[in-house]
Amino acid sequence: MKVLVTGTAGFIGFYTALKLLEQGHIVVGLDSINDYYDINLKYGRLKESGIEENDIDYGSAVQSVRYANYTFIKLQLEDKKKLNALFEKEQFDAVCNLAAQAGVRYSLENPDAYIDANIVGFMNVLEACRNCGVKNLSYASSSSVYGLNEAMPFSTSQGVNHPVSLYAATKKSNELMAHTYAHLFGIQCTGLRFFTVYGPWGRPDMAPFIFTKAAFSGDTIKVFNNGKMKRDFTYIDDIVEGVVRVIKNPCKPDDNWSGEQPDPSTSSAPYKIYNIGNSQPIELTTFIEAIENAVGVEIQKDFQPMEPGDVVATYADVSGLEQDFDYRPSTPVDAGMKKTVAWYKQFYNV
Repeated sequence: MKVLVTGTAGFIGFYTALKLLEQGHIVVGLDSINDYYDINLKYGRLKESGIEENDIDYGSAVQSVRYANYTFIKLQLEDKKKLNALFEKEQFDAVCNLAAQAGVRYSLENPDAYIDANIVGFMNVLEACRNCGVKNLSYASSSSVYGLNEAMPFSTSQGVNHPVSLYAATKKSNELMAHTYAHLFGIQCTGLRFFTVYGPWGRPDMAPFIFTKAAFSGDTIKVFNNGKMKRDFTYIDDIVEGVVRVIKNPCKPDDNWSGEQPDPSTSSAPYKIYNIGNSQPIELTTFIEAIENAVGVEIQKDFQPMEPGDVVATYADVSGLEQDFDYRPSTPVDAGMKKTVAWYKQFYNV
């Protein structure tokens, strides 16, 4: 297939592109390379993919020196004209939209960025798929859509109408927009609610990276809710395995769906929502211990109360992916953090 993967300078998009390339698919990567976090890490991922920083020019395709079937383009999803031109030129078989303005806490500071990238940008992707006949669309949602839900594990059959951050609200909006286009235009839309993802090349604004950095620097970390947070930490290889299976097997209408008792995770349209996570949540303090064991030091901790917009626990019911794709995450946290720490030491030369 020829696949557009957006967000390929980002964490999950980078790995997804590589996995597809290794399987022989033709990949066009897209990213705006914004400065929400350290762009040197983003350029480092691109370099690992064979894309040299000096060759990148906005709106122009760059050929990978490592993969003959990979090209990259620096582009904002909000740039509707150039995005449409890309779709018309390439005639993609599938689109995997992993680009977004990420982060729960940052959405309190800069809400406009989330509307631009996550709402306007996603709308442009949907319209480009519609106008260019792309019927296979998968896209990133988030476990944050569960908001005030407390029933564990989080199930896609639950309603998610009580978000507690604008980021979560934009991701829920993406799901609603996707269903509309699935219903009206037959686009096969599969949403993936990612739970906490970690691993080499991970995002520096997320706890696994922040804690690993602190372990080497000797800095004190803030541990919110006094460490009584639970997260469904999922290693990146396990996540990408699920993503690629979804890309290669687009969803179909559910013949058993009923408007009288509507299941929000499926539809009479070609629409599906999956949780993608480890389904084995652990306390934050236990995860920190895994980092301490991997590095060989004790991290200094400053225990803090809960922050606005955050949730106490995330726990994924991944039975949908298990049933449809035989998907089962298999990387223990201790093993995943050892690999993450080894990468961190090499990349940052510590």
